[in-house]
Amino acid sequence: MAQQLDLEEQEQLDQLKHFWRQYGNLISIALIVIFGAVAAWNGWQYWQRIQATQAATMYDEVERAALSGDTAKLDRAFADMKERFARTTFAQQAGLLAAKTYYDAGKIEPSKTALSWVADRSSDAGYQAVARLRLAAVLLDGKDYDGALKQLDATFPADFAALTADRKADILAAQGKKPEAIAQYQAAYKALDERAEYRRLIEVKLNALGVDPVTPAAPAAASAAAPAKP
Repeated sequence: MAQQLDLEEQEQLDQLKHFWRQYGNLISIALIVIFGAVAAWNGWQYWQRIQATQAATMYDEVERAALSGDTAKLDRAFADMKERFARTTFAQQAGLLAAKTYYDAGKIEPSKTALSWVADRSSDAGYQAVARLRLAAVLLDGKDYDGALKQLDATFPADFAALTADRKADILAAQGKKPEAIAQYQAAYKALDERAEYRRLIEVKLNALGVDPVTPAAPAAASAAAPAKP
């Protein structure tokens, strides 16, 4: 009986050797690839954490320069941010903050440049939308109506539909295109939740153009279609 077991074990061992000779290299390569991928993923995660930490530190420098109003220091900090951490979320936030600081300081061109950088380079659709809306407002202030409308021709996330329509209406109103402006304000008004505070501002704008979105006028066609009394 023991001899029979020994023969079975030897047969299984021979089968295992044959299997390994046939597939051993493939198995080894597969294991190397799997373990290599795991190591690369862990290395990537570690590098991302280091990048995020360094980017956060540099964003603090941008923020301090913005709070102090030191635009020369802001120039350097934001330039370093773009050079070293352009792909990070902190860089997009730094761009929006720098643009606001420049604008408040009366430096319109640097403000437009910072907003254009975020709009063109950000991988986040939300940051892109915010940058384009703000850039359109800056261009509107400078009476560059065509440039402002061009910024709003881009694709925006659905959540920004009301804000985009409102900004388009502001530009059209400034151009004296009253019917088009009213249509855009109405679109913005309808897109906002009834409880939204911003809806009241759009209502004021419509009222200024002679439109009451709360109490629409009765259709003229209905009265015209009513039969005349004998």
